[in-house]
Amino acid sequence: MKVTNIEKLKEKILRSRDKTKTWVTVCGGTGCQAYGCQKVVKAFQEEIKRLGLGDSVGVRTTGCHGFCERGPLVVIQPEGIFYQRVSVKDVPEIINETVVNKKIVERLLYKDPQTGQKIIHEHDVPFYSKQKRIIFGNNGLIDPTDIRDYIAVDGYQALSKVLFEMTAEEVIEEIKKSGLRGRGGAGFLTGLKWEICRRVSSPVKYLICNADEGDPGAYMDRSLLEGNPHSVIEGMVIGAYAIGATEGFIYVRLEYPLAVKNITLAIEQAREFGFLGDSILGSEFSFDLHVFKGAGAFVSGEETSLMASIEGRRAFPRQKPPFPAQKGLWGRPTNINNVETWANVPLIIKKGADWYSQIGTRTSKGTKIFSLVGKINNTGLVEVPMGITLREIIYDIGGGIKDNKKFKAVQTGGPSGGCIPAEMLDLPIDFDTLTKAGSMMGSGGMIVMDEDTCMVDVARYFLQFTQEESCGKCVPCRLGTRQLYEILTRITKGEGEEEDLKRLEDLAKTIKAGSLCGLGQTAPNPVLTTLKYFRHEYEAHIKRKECPALSCKDLIIYYIEPDKCVGCLLCLKNCPVGAISGERKKVHVINQDLCVKCGACYEVCPPKIRAVSKYTGRKKEAILKKEKQSKE
Repeated sequence: MKVTNIEKLKEKILRSRDKTKTWVTVCGGTGCQAYGCQKVVKAFQEEIKRLGLGDSVGVRTTGCHGFCERGPLVVIQPEGIFYQRVSVKDVPEIINETVVNKKIVERLLYKDPQTGQKIIHEHDVPFYSKQKRIIFGNNGLIDPTDIRDYIAVDGYQALSKVLFEMTAEEVIEEIKKSGLRGRGGAGFLTGLKWEICRRVSSPVKYLICNADEGDPGAYMDRSLLEGNPHSVIEGMVIGAYAIGATEGFIYVRLEYPLAVKNITLAIEQAREFGFLGDSILGSEFSFDLHVFKGAGAFVSGEETSLMASIEGRRAFPRQKPPFPAQKGLWGRPTNINNVETWANVPLIIKKGADWYSQIGTRTSKGTKIFSLVGKINNTGLVEVPMGITLREIIYDIGGGIKDNKKFKAVQTGGPSGGCIPAEMLDLPIDFDTLTKAGSMMGSGGMIVMDEDTCMVDVARYFLQFTQEESCGKCVPCRLGTRQLYEILTRITKGEGEEEDLKRLEDLAKTIKAGSLCGLGQTAPNPVLTTLKYFRHEYEAHIKRKECPALSCKDLIIYYIEPDKCVGCLLCLKNCPVGAISGERKKVHVINQDLCVKCGACYEVCPPKIRAVSKYTGRKKEAILKKEKQSKE
């Protein structure tokens, strides 16, 4: 069915739908699938069929709702009743009580940890109420496998406006006026990027969507492709019209099977409806898209590496200039933006640059989606206006730190980002402010750390990741990241020297200045920011051979408090290496020569067992041993 009038199609779709029908919407994102949402969907379908409610009640599997901590998530529409952690056994009760009798199942409601209040409606849950979900909002409303759902919420209207009411130059001007900056990390002005590519004369131009999201803990792009793939497709077709491209690629990592499945299906549906292919919507413009599945190398997220991969070569970066807009894929002008950037485009065209530019700060417009993970109560995907503070994200949306522990730091920007300390909690989140703080926006990873996190070990962890993911093409990155990692490892083992601090700083600056691509240029950020804000932790490791967070295994021992131990045998039974000895109802002892610091004993008996620095612990053990000998 080739569409020529999008407005008439939308009206036809809306007329065909029963507005009085109740919809049970179940989050179908990867997170909720891990919790078993597919079984929940099937249970709802079977229960509705069993009760003969098919004419008045429907089930819709949507994209990710964002609140991954509480999955599987179920929202009863149009009332917006929000149930969390729903299981198959809860389904009959929800249908009978809520759908049929209009009553609330209170035990499935979200309970605010601060007030203890049970919240009925999704928009009142603090996790959602403090967000501004202009891009991510439709994820919880539409079935990503049905193009009609996207059209029903004004999908492809922006494309129709562009093709029949705007010139390519006017489209670029509108994107420039909006102030949209690339959401992939660098934050380059999107409209300016398009303009540069359009000005290059070439019979062939390409468009690429970078969906090679490889940051640990980040999954924003994946969830957009899974939950609202047509928003990305529409943005890309508009971009292709603006720069004069006729072919495009969506580069997505193979480790995202649901994203690959949904975007592939969406492209097929878009072709069927005439939004891709020849003479789009009956216009003179033609453009088509292809899905390219990457093998999962982190360096493939760098644009020149990504293009090499599409061309069938090894994902090696190359020196710039020339930039992709001048000479990119197969030597042709190429425009590359990431998933979230493309998803912004239809909104800007549909609602206007003036509307969009009112959101955010003077230099960072619009919203940003973050994957909020780590030592925080509410983990998940959050979409917030640029300029919001870290405090608002972590405490108002994230619900604060787990187990009421102290907030220590947050790392933004993925493995190449920096660690921001507690004293900077009121820092506004935008491109420029984060850069000044030594971090970066990146693609949107946000990892929260508490008082039990060792910042030296955090830097070591991320350097291990970037070192392993380095393509090895340039010496500063290949050898420099390895040397940084080796120095950090020595420090966490208590083998560091005071000169190591200067070595780390000098080496980090050399790597930043000499590396070929963004991976090497930003890899030292975790080291530099932890040295800047947490230097005292480095000094403790080096000078006193102590880990203040009691995290580094080589610098701690697990110690049983003799005045608290009742000889319950719990720690002894759970020790995997037999390092604990003792009789029932008598004080137990840990053999430090056998202990592997796994923490199993601490997990089962935290009131009686605690981690202490090796020096303190050994000293205590010596005193106890001496006391025992004197008594004997």
